[in-house]
Amino acid sequence: MSNTSKHPAVAMPTAAEDRAITAAAKADPDAQPLTPKQLKAMVPLRTLRGRPKSENPKLLVSVRYSQEVLAYFKSTGEGWQSRMDGVLRDYVTRQARRAQR
Repeated sequence: MSNTSKHPAVAMPTAAEDRAITAAAKADPDAQPLTPKQLKAMVPLRTLRGRPKSENPKLLVSVRYSQEVLAYFKSTGEGWQSRMDGVLRDYVTRQARRAQR
């Protein structure tokens, strides 16, 4: 086995080298440092990726339905689970109105 490390050591610049690097960066018109306002507006990339978080997230549950009910909704094609949710939501709304009377 080789004695060579897979991760080479990183040599940190001295204070004088760091000042020289910073001065060179500030002198480059195409690489100006970010302003405090720009830094404050930055967000981690992972918060921008994927689907936005829902204000009303659905819950994952395990439920058993009769074969006929599942066969019917599946036969309606893509999105059958959302249609099933809509039917149940309508039922809940009707029951809530009935209870208010």
